[in-house]
Amino acid sequence: MQLDPQKKIAGVLVPLFALRGRHDLGTGDTEALAELIEWAAGNKFHAVQILPVNETGGDHSPYNVLSAFALDPSTITTHPSWLPELTPGDYRIVTERYDLDSLRHGPVNYTVVKNLKRELLEVAWKRFQLGDGRSGRAKLFAHFLEQHADWMGNYTLYRALLDLHEGEENLEKWPVEHRSSTAARSWCQTLSMKERARLEERRRFFAFIQWIAFSQWNSVADLAETLGVALIGDVPVGVAAGGADIFAHQEEFDSLRSCGAPPEKVFKSDPFTEQWGQNWGFPLYRWDEMARNNFAWWRMRLRILRSVFHLLRVDHALGFFRIYSFPWPPQRNAEFIGLTASEAASKTSGLLPGFIDFDDSTPEHSTHNERHGEILLGVLDAEIGDHRMIAEDLGQVAPYVRPVMARMGLPGFKIPMWERLVDGSMQPGKTYDRISVTTYATHDHAPLISQWEEWQSGLKRDGAEATGCRKILSEMLEFAGRPDIDPSTPFEGEVHQTLLEGLLASNSWIAIPMITDLFGSGQRFNVPGAVGSANWTARIGEPVAEWNGRHATFLSWWRDAVTRHGRG
Repeated sequence: MQLDPQKKIAGVLVPLFALRGRHDLGTGDTEALAELIEWAAGNKFHAVQILPVNETGGDHSPYNVLSAFALDPSTITTHPSWLPELTPGDYRIVTERYDLDSLRHGPVNYTVVKNLKRELLEVAWKRFQLGDGRSGRAKLFAHFLEQHADWMGNYTLYRALLDLHEGEENLEKWPVEHRSSTAARSWCQTLSMKERARLEERRRFFAFIQWIAFSQWNSVADLAETLGVALIGDVPVGVAAGGADIFAHQEEFDSLRSCGAPPEKVFKSDPFTEQWGQNWGFPLYRWDEMARNNFAWWRMRLRILRSVFHLLRVDHALGFFRIYSFPWPPQRNAEFIGLTASEAASKTSGLLPGFIDFDDSTPEHSTHNERHGEILLGVLDAEIGDHRMIAEDLGQVAPYVRPVMARMGLPGFKIPMWERLVDGSMQPGKTYDRISVTTYATHDHAPLISQWEEWQSGLKRDGAEATGCRKILSEMLEFAGRPDIDPSTPFEGEVHQTLLEGLLASNSWIAIPMITDLFGSGQRFNVPGAVGSANWTARIGEPVAEWNGRHATFLSWWRDAVTRHGRG
């Protein structure tokens, strides 16, 4: 696919899990994504952005991945029309044991959905094993194993051991002989022939799952390219502390510290986040160790993702310059709420949260961090290719980050409320860098309608708060080219469309509203720092197949607006 930043386009951000598809089993899958791509192409969207789809662990966060290479089995369409080894009879026998109506109409129930899809994949695997080893499908599987040999062996060994330990993701709770790929391979040599055969069968099953997943994702990527829709994937900033990557490459990770983000004004979902920041729980990268093999792990990670995506959004690009880290894991966060710095240090042998390698307290530190980020982003950019990488540069952005990205020609994000001129006024969208992506919200933010209504509720208060709310409402309308609209006007209708036009009219290469902002919904997918089952479970109310009918008038307006602003 040819991608030219001089040709502006419109896109849409949709978490895959939120989609409801034709053969829905409780979460969005490859078939639902294919439906979304067809819908997007028919409504003048030339980009579809999704959240990470690597295999996740027990907390189901798409940013807490068990493997930087494996795709999540829940994204597989486990219907006979997409899975040749599964017969209609097999499908009926397995699915009739589940309450499909509940799965299809409620939020994502990851435990049940993953169990259901696992059962269907087990049945398909048994039928595959009964087939002729010389058949076309068997040859395709063998070819896939050859293509992915560099990571598949360690991954399948880890995955089989994870099952053996009943899903326990803390490697420290595994027997010593299982905690690393090196130790585990030695342990395998001690097994009896029967035990080893059973282990190898499980490893091939997990490889089979990945073959099915990559086959389906490659088909979806081909469809997107055929329809002229760029599929934008997401590269999480870290990997799970007890995942396959730590199991296989322990020397390249620092598991004593946990990466995160410092306190900031936007996210104040709980007392810990407000005081200390976000503690994500991912081990830090040992960049010096990774450099010894020319960042082979990163290069392989990006090559694999490139095989199914046209562009890649690199999460928290600020962390390649300097990363905020904690000397304790997220499980201990509650211990530190309300403590002073000295009280916290007394519990951590004197260590406190802070930036690694350095903060920017001296010119020398800033120069080091700037060069560090430029080198690392250069490695990623070279591997992904020209105009194929989007660097997520939101949060506390150091002053050297965007100049580095500009020198490299890397698109960053423009969120209008945060883009300010020297005098503090909102930057006009027509002056945005062409090499940028503009949106009102990411998966971490409250939907635009919620923000608008919160600002409007502030108009009823006294003093500075009312003044501030009126100011931001007026700034937003001016940004969108309609300063004549009364700031007290309700969001639905004219204001909603006006604000979307503001994105489309900007100079950014890609204008990409989140699906909830596109349809004016108050649904939220994630609250950073919040603990509970609500995050990452919300699903769009109606299936993709019903969107054109339900939103016919709005989508007619949208197509005209896209054309009017030269993004068609």
